[in-house]
Amino acid sequence: MAEFKTDIEIAQEAQPQHIRDIAAKIGLTEDDIEYYGKYKAKVDYNLLSTPRADGVKPKLILCTAINPTPAGEGKTTTTVGVGDALSKLGKKTVIALREPSLGPVFGVKGGAAGGGYAQVVPMEDINLHFTGDFHAIGAANNLLAAMVDNHIYQGNALDIDPRRVVWRRCVDMNDRQLRNVVDGLGGKANGYTREDGFDITVASEVMAAFCLATGLDDLKERFSRIVVAYNRSGEPVTAGQINAQGAMTALLKDALKPNLVQTLEGTPAFIHGGPFANIAHGCNSVMATKMALHFGDYVVTEAGFGADLGAEKFIDIKCRLTGLRPDAVIIVATIKALKYNGGVPKADVGKENLEALEAGLPNLLKHVENITQVFGLPAVVALNRFANDTDAEIELVTKKCAELGVNVKMSEVWGKGGDGGIELAEEVIRLCEQPNDFKFAYDENLSIREKIEAIATKVYGADGVDFAPKAAKEIDELEKFGYGNMPVCMAKTQYSLTDDQTKLGRPTGFRITIRQVTVSAGAGFVVALTGEIMKMPGLPKVPAAEKIDVDNTGKISGLF
Repeated sequence: MAEFKTDIEIAQEAQPQHIRDIAAKIGLTEDDIEYYGKYKAKVDYNLLSTPRADGVKPKLILCTAINPTPAGEGKTTTTVGVGDALSKLGKKTVIALREPSLGPVFGVKGGAAGGGYAQVVPMEDINLHFTGDFHAIGAANNLLAAMVDNHIYQGNALDIDPRRVVWRRCVDMNDRQLRNVVDGLGGKANGYTREDGFDITVASEVMAAFCLATGLDDLKERFSRIVVAYNRSGEPVTAGQINAQGAMTALLKDALKPNLVQTLEGTPAFIHGGPFANIAHGCNSVMATKMALHFGDYVVTEAGFGADLGAEKFIDIKCRLTGLRPDAVIIVATIKALKYNGGVPKADVGKENLEALEAGLPNLLKHVENITQVFGLPAVVALNRFANDTDAEIELVTKKCAELGVNVKMSEVWGKGGDGGIELAEEVIRLCEQPNDFKFAYDENLSIREKIEAIATKVYGADGVDFAPKAAKEIDELEKFGYGNMPVCMAKTQYSLTDDQTKLGRPTGFRITIRQVTVSAGAGFVVALTGEIMKMPGLPKVPAAEKIDVDNTGKISGLF
């Protein structure tokens, strides 16, 4: 029996190429990159100002998935593996991914750089501090928070209502203790006492604006629009009125440059930015995606969680705001996860169960319908294969997807790297040449309520939407202040098509309840919150951090 190796062991045994050689594969010279050691580099975004010399129209492939389950799906692993497979097929391929957040790395999720033989490296660096981008984003967020409170302390010329300061501090760690705090204690010299709180850095609007910015000037303009508080007359107060945008942008001038790394097989990969997908738009930076398209002929990227969140936001927010258009979509699923959706406990998903599989398949089919019918894009289902998947189970999934005109291709990239994704990559190449009827889920000129209803009914399959009185009042206020023409970013559980994470499969006869609506004016969207979505996760009973260690040579263990 072959020896089992963990993701970190596989990554540490690899012999990566020097980053200058990876850069050279896509036409970058040493003058175009800034070294962060031997295996990481930042790339100058000013290169985007020069058109491609070869006239090639690159293909953009989006990798999404079914609703995530404890059984695992493998979206990042598939993204990396397909990229390697495309490279093996002779295509000039670049991958674009999000950076992992430290909090989940030390919490439940562990490492997030792919898995098995479909990983990006250096895996330990990517999962930990990487090039420091997230620290810079946190610093910019907290600079703004400090300037808001200082403005109040120094006389409050803008008449900010301290009870309506909406800008929170952030830290890139799962720390439930910081969700709600009281600060400014200790007397007048220590600030104005008020209720406050922390978000995790990846939920900060600075992160979302950073990932949608097209340059330093655009980033500065986005920061100036951020709503930080409301004055005593009920009007929004922005970061621009606090004069914080210049200093915030200065902190991020280097962070805005995309990070270049490589896969285990030497395919170039940009890893940059990482907004949460259940509170923000869940995509890597626009800068990284455009850089990948500038230098590659085929670009594989991903969007967070299932297609109801990640792909919807990739299309309705990122594509709408930037003009990007996917040429093909990969929808990742596993037979184990589909049986879990069909009611099988996690411990039993390895056993053949055609009845449960048939009950759970509608979840996958809804995501397929969303991609092909709601958004009008060609799709392929990537079935991550496990040893105990039976032929009968694979045949059932293939048959049901074929009824929707979509092919199923086996993915074995975890164990075989690019060789395990050749058939999937060939189907992706075929799909990229197909005509498509790309469209958004809603028109941007609709009201905020109508946009939310369109997402809920078309993408989730809800019967309708109920707005809590507080949310209804907030919508009216936001439209009064001119924020009604923005796309909507739904904050919803990733585990279900509904706003109730316990409802698996493809529920029917449900409604979505909106409890709060806020504006992320710098990012350029309105956020509609459902259920109990929080911006600051907590650590589990046994956090992954308990297993992570380092020896006296600096070798890290326990990252998986």
